Amino acid sequence: QVQLVESGGGSVQAGGSLRLSCAASGVTDNLAGMAWFRQAPGKGREAVAYRSMSGDSTMYANSVKGRFTVSLDNTKNTLHLQMNDLKSEDTAMYYCAARRGWGNWYDQPLYIYWGQGTQVTVTS
Repeated sequence: QVQLVESGGGSVQAGGSLRLSCAASGVTDNLAGMAWFRQAPGKGREAVAYRSMSGDSTMYANSVKGRFTVSLDNTKNTLHLQMNDLKSEDTAMYYCAARRGWGNWYDQPLYIYWGQGTQVTVTS
């Protein structure tokens, strides 16, 4: 079993930055990768960024490329998401997720562990 706890959300003005963190605990040895997803009010949950545990694969949604950076601190089993140049459309609940299997990084059913989420609000 793996527990995921997100932190770092908040309210920021457009153009600002936030850094999200996701601490993983429990049996993390066999995880294949971790990712960030988000869900805006009235919309479905979408994939934002992914990092394999080995570090050889990093993926981003087109909407955040060039603005967001995902990183993984293996020693602390912590996934980070540095978000720069935030826009109002980035407003959402952000979730951390982890998976053991392989497949498309954005495929939500592959992720068997989920955090509770952290709210990000971007004001104009």
